[in-house]
Amino acid sequence: MKVLVVGNGGREHAIAWKLLQSPKVEKVFCIPGNGGTATLPGCQNISLQVDDFEGIANIASVQGVALVVVGPEVPLAGGIVDYLRYRHGHIAVFGPTREGAQIESSKLWAKELMHQAGVRTAKAIEFTELEAALNYLEQQPLPIVIKADGLAAGKGVTVAATLPEAVGAIQALFKQRFPKILIEEFIVGKEVSILALTDGSIVRPLLPACDHKRIGEGDTGENTGGMGVYAPAPWVTPDLMARIESEVLQPTVNALREQGITYQGMLYAGLMITETGEPLVLEFNCRFGDPETQAILPLLATPLADLLIACTGGNLAKFPVLEWLPGAAVCVVASAAGYPGKFPRGDEITGLQEAKEKGVQVFQAGTILNHQKKLLTDGGRVLSVTGLGVNLAEAIEQAYAGLAAINFPGMYYRRDIAGRIIPKEVDEVSEANNIPQFDLEPNLEPNLQIPIVPPQAESLPENAPQTDFT
Repeated sequence: MKVLVVGNGGREHAIAWKLLQSPKVEKVFCIPGNGGTATLPGCQNISLQVDDFEGIANIASVQGVALVVVGPEVPLAGGIVDYLRYRHGHIAVFGPTREGAQIESSKLWAKELMHQAGVRTAKAIEFTELEAALNYLEQQPLPIVIKADGLAAGKGVTVAATLPEAVGAIQALFKQRFPKILIEEFIVGKEVSILALTDGSIVRPLLPACDHKRIGEGDTGENTGGMGVYAPAPWVTPDLMARIESEVLQPTVNALREQGITYQGMLYAGLMITETGEPLVLEFNCRFGDPETQAILPLLATPLADLLIACTGGNLAKFPVLEWLPGAAVCVVASAAGYPGKFPRGDEITGLQEAKEKGVQVFQAGTILNHQKKLLTDGGRVLSVTGLGVNLAEAIEQAYAGLAAINFPGMYYRRDIAGRIIPKEVDEVSEANNIPQFDLEPNLEPNLQIPIVPPQAESLPENAPQTDFT
């Protein structure tokens, strides 16, 4: 079978790579793809934009594509699944319809759905006017969470430690013309990402993962699209996973179905496990996580294509129990200088072959091949390196060894991914790779330190690309 993957990030590179390991898959097309998918055996990039629904539909039809997998949230929210299903009913599409994608594109809609489903979530109040929001804010304890009601490329959520910071976040969102914002209570606990496949009736959770959103080491600085992740999260027990499935995931799918929405795709729950052990939903996403996908899929032993086809066909209940490789995965993202602000493009990337020889998997994101077949930077998050090991300590060592072989001007990456949970006996591993040591458990308090700013691009031109969260 032929599969078409929509998107150009590290997530899509990982999806294409994993699909090609499925015995049934003979070829994968990527629209538009990146430098990594361009050189992936069995994969072909096609130069179309992700919002060119007609062009994507035509390619799927002409090439005899049996399955379309949509990576990014923007085309999902724009209705790409609806378009492809109505235009070419014989093509299976993995991803929710426009209506189902509201679970990510509208935080207010998602809150209402959770209330209907009886799913616990942080309390939030909606505002459409600046003055009313500021008046309410003055009466609330700090820290406080400010959220845009809409897609914001990773910049729509601020955890404000001070009143001026909260005021600034609210003013910025209204200035960006978000019609609605939410002011939400701050919840103390441990964060975990749970990606779950669903066919609209049942759910199959994948391994629990913990991502690192902040740009700076020690979880400081600005939010990003994600700077690293580890999986599985060792503190998420089977009992806790069972609770998450029965109290969060399945009730949400049931509530969607009650609204007439057959949600066939990825349901990604960003959860906070409170100090009393209760799973509370911080947000839902309607797609594969990035970089969670780059850590989870290398551990998946079940053929991915078969799994996705089961979801699109409503046959997940008949699908065998998912099989996983033993051990752990750590994925670390390397970004361009200046990210998540302005950053340069067009710098040459070297050392990928040397990195692969160390046993890591390199998933490319903001990359492009030029006419001389040189690999150049073309985005904020340039690539990610995934290391596998019998335990997290070994996976950390492998990932950072791979990163050490790669180079491009201004290359930046956090050196503390998974550093909070490695045990004391692997201090030597950390020191060898310059990984700072932190407390052994994830921090239960908000990190309010002064940001550690990554290396900045020097003398960027005025027309340099703006923030990029791909």
